[in-house]
Amino acid sequence: ALEDKGHGKVIHITTGGGFREFIQSDSHIAKTAKYINDIGGLQPEFLAVWVWSNIFIKTLTGNETVILDGAPRKPFEVSVLHSAIAFLGYQEPIVIYLDVSESESREHVKGRGRPDDKDESSVTSRMNWFETDILPTLDVYLHDPRYKVLHINGEQTIEAVHKEIMEKLGA
Repeated sequence: ALEDKGHGKVIHITTGGGFREFIQSDSHIAKTAKYINDIGGLQPEFLAVWVWSNIFIKTLTGNETVILDGAPRKPFEVSVLHSAIAFLGYQEPIVIYLDVSESESREHVKGRGRPDDKDESSVTSRMNWFETDILPTLDVYLHDPRYKVLHINGEQTIEAVHKEIMEKLGA
């Protein structure tokens, strides 16, 4: 729908997907990251930045609208991402915050069926990351005038979420 509204080619980059692909390789760092993933831990910032920056380097041509899904997750990563945004010449970046209750989030995580969501302690760990890492990251964006933050009700149907996002984007 964004492409139809004159936003050029839209590229959706998922950092989680990049991590899951990376940990299938056989390097020492991939094995360590896989262990962290298997015990439900949060990957270190340098790997998170490497995943999305590597995808940027390999795929961007300069004429896309980029949807970066799942990043940044920690306040430290915001400045690194901003340097990439400035380097790439993107104007008026927008942060979309899908607001979902903890109970709804727990159900979603459990329902994905991924091996790293296998037990209640892994799900609880993910919920704790939200409080300790994601909310402070969102706060950075809320107080940075270079970014527009769209607050979206994430407990609607997929179609209603899409409609709200498009309306708030003015698309």
